[in-house]
Amino acid sequence: MATKKTKSTGKKKNKPEVKTLKSKKTLLAVKKKTKPVPAEKKTAPKKSVKKSPVLKKAVISLSKITVTVKPEIPEKKVKKFKPNKKTRYSKAELKHFRDIILLERKAIFESAKANMDALVDKESGEYKGDNLTYSSHMAEQGTDEMEREKNYLFVQRDEKYLGYLQDALMRIDQGTYGICIDCRDEPKNLCKTCPLIIKERLELVPITQHCIECKNLIRG
Repeated sequence: MATKKTKSTGKKKNKPEVKTLKSKKTLLAVKKKTKPVPAEKKTAPKKSVKKSPVLKKAVISLSKITVTVKPEIPEKKVKKFKPNKKTRYSKAELKHFRDIILLERKAIFESAKANMDALVDKESGEYKGDNLTYSSHMAEQGTDEMEREKNYLFVQRDEKYLGYLQDALMRIDQGTYGICIDCRDEPKNLCKTCPLIIKERLELVPITQHCIECKNLIRG
């Protein structure tokens, strides 16, 4: 039998490329050499320093402060009187003041005696309430103690006032009673009778050594 020859088309078929082991090794070496470039680190934005609320309030309060300048108050003009020729009270006037002081002293003596009688027992001479027994009620004891302290303070006040009255009697004897000690050397002429204390004031406050105008200056 005759065999049929197949006609060749004359075209060569493309053969698949076969990668060699050598080419694989080179690829791996290239991959190892070429490391991935690290991404740029993101820098965190700088935090703005916040002022504390206390500082903010302080700044605001300082900005709101307003300096107020008080207007100068003009000094009051003090009325002055003409110098008084009379510098001492007469003997008759001094006797009038002596009688007032003696009456005042008598009243103070009686007040001091009554307060002392309330404090001291006449028979024993001891302070009342010192020998009280504890059988009495505590409230009654407290009341008695308060009364004793009050009477004792009244006695001290009367003794002090008696000393002032005695000094006033001595000034009457010396003839210097009723002269203001602030105007004695240099009269201020703040009242009509300067340097003498006005008569009505001496009758109300017989132990005083200041005229009312000088007394107000001392207080002010």
